[in-house]
Amino acid sequence: MTTTVETPGPVPQEALDYLRAKGYRVGFDHRDVWREEHAIAWTVAKAMRLDILEAIRAAVDEAVQEGQAFGEFRGNLQPLLERLGWWGRATLRDPLTGEDRDVQLGSPRRLQVIYDVNLRTAQAAGQWDRIQRTRATHPYLLYQLGPSREHRPEHRGWSGMLLRADDPWWQTHYPPNGWGCKCHVRQVSRREAERLLATGRYLNAAPDLGTVEYVNRRTGEVANVPRGIDPGWDYNPGAVSRLARAQQLLEQKEAAAKGSE
Repeated sequence: MTTTVETPGPVPQEALDYLRAKGYRVGFDHRDVWREEHAIAWTVAKAMRLDILEAIRAAVDEAVQEGQAFGEFRGNLQPLLERLGWWGRATLRDPLTGEDRDVQLGSPRRLQVIYDVNLRTAQAAGQWDRIQRTRATHPYLLYQLGPSREHRPEHRGWSGMLLRADDPWWQTHYPPNGWGCKCHVRQVSRREAERLLATGRYLNAAPDLGTVEYVNRRTGEVANVPRGIDPGWDYNPGAVSRLARAQQLLEQKEAAAKGSE
């Protein structure tokens, strides 16, 4: 399964807003910052210094804003990370276990993952914002496969799924649904949805494939992950981000009200 996004194309402002609204969270392992926490916190596994996190974040922000291909993103960021000492193999102490471990810091493959994951989740979150604004006229979402050479069997089964945007299924299955997943949705009007369903080639009821129990060995959290979704990806980044922003605004209003008393 290929993962590199070589031609990202124009990125909407909502995608940038999603990235820029995040705080920072340091994590030694990718499982330390888990699931929907990624929608509100900027993190890179084993980037244990704030200056390193800030450098990577700034590079991703620039790549998203300017629509940089991966090669340009890597060419700009790798020399900076090398100067900061976050490149190649190193010995780091795991704060959870207290053990010294030989780990991989920066590498071309890691930069590719950072680029792909952040670009895809930002685009998905930005699209979710637009869906909420326009779902009165386009109330349906159509699940579609991306350009990967190979697809997970479950994702192939979801291709052609046509559900209302407010269907609970999208809270766990809104793509991307795993590492390297390029699936996406297309927003559909009521009239088009009726026309598509009339062909008999589309599904309007979400299948229940069951769940798989997953234990996060870092946090101890036990989760029942929908079958076909990678552990930690069963959340909607746009929905979580909107909820977090709403909570932040509420807290700001409450603080302002107390200040005026």
